[in-house]
Amino acid sequence: MCINRGRPVVDRRKVVRALTCGLLGLTFRVGAQRSANPRRIGYLDQGAAARDRPYTDALRQGLRDLGWIEGQDIQFVERFAEGKTARLPGLAAELVNAKVDVIVTWSTPAALAAKSATATIPIVIGFAADPVTSGIVPNLAHPGGNITGWTHIGLELRAKYLELLKDAVPEAVRFGVLWNPTNQIHKPSLKVIEAAARQLNVQIDLAGVQDAGQLAGAFSRLVAEGAQALIVFPDGMFIAQTPLILSLAARNRLPALYGVREYVEAGGLMFYGADLSAMQRYVGASIVDEVLKGARPSEIPVEQPTKFELVINLKTAKELGLPIPESLLLRADEVIQ
Repeated sequence: MCINRGRPVVDRRKVVRALTCGLLGLTFRVGAQRSANPRRIGYLDQGAAARDRPYTDALRQGLRDLGWIEGQDIQFVERFAEGKTARLPGLAAELVNAKVDVIVTWSTPAALAAKSATATIPIVIGFAADPVTSGIVPNLAHPGGNITGWTHIGLELRAKYLELLKDAVPEAVRFGVLWNPTNQIHKPSLKVIEAAARQLNVQIDLAGVQDAGQLAGAFSRLVAEGAQALIVFPDGMFIAQTPLILSLAARNRLPALYGVREYVEAGGLMFYGADLSAMQRYVGASIVDEVLKGARPSEIPVEQPTKFELVINLKTAKELGLPIPESLLLRADEVIQ
């Protein structure tokens, strides 16, 4: 995983891991066993507990790698909105009232809910497409306040989604876009992808969905309007409904590109973006570690990925009767047979 925080990252990682695996690791474990008050890590997610497990597991593994022992010197207090974005402010307030030592958020709506709930408890964001545009932090290099973390640079990737899907379905001239009006970064995302559509001379059909009950109707409308392929914006509510979205895409025979890898592993056609699990394990956990050891979030720049993956599920392409161009397959980082 390549990351960029605007300062030498590799050297810092070597130092952190050397210390963790060496003498400090031993000292830390001995101290952890004597700890009567484990540090409490709040976790706030827009999505569902079951679908978010790869990311919570990645955070836990990353903290274990750094010497923290769950149940002895750290414990998690988790809150999931289960795809109901309106629940996030109340869940954020619960974490504040639980007096957690740090709040880890997953998605832009979760980060903004946590920001509104506290200006003092450190917040480590993750799975945020553009923390500056969405108003989470004023600046990536100098976030200020009580917030830091990492971004997957999703806003900048929206045009690439359309370009890659057009390469996969060259004859398509109408593309559906599934977006969530309650996700604060999705409206700016529409401007990016609409500009890309004008460049490619294709039509965009928008389907705004903020509740799982609206998904089936959204797919029906897109098909009725003539959509030939589909882009699904990254969103916690959508991730919570992964099986349903994949089923609707297959039923309506819509080739789809997703901004989250887990869709493609579960049967979706294409993924493009950062490896979110790796970011959470190696970046999110490292930042939580720094904060729990006394670092100020305001002095920790927000990290960014510099490596993005293209994954194509060739089995799904064959089920759709879609011949993926050889030139695109050669560009893929992974092809699922």
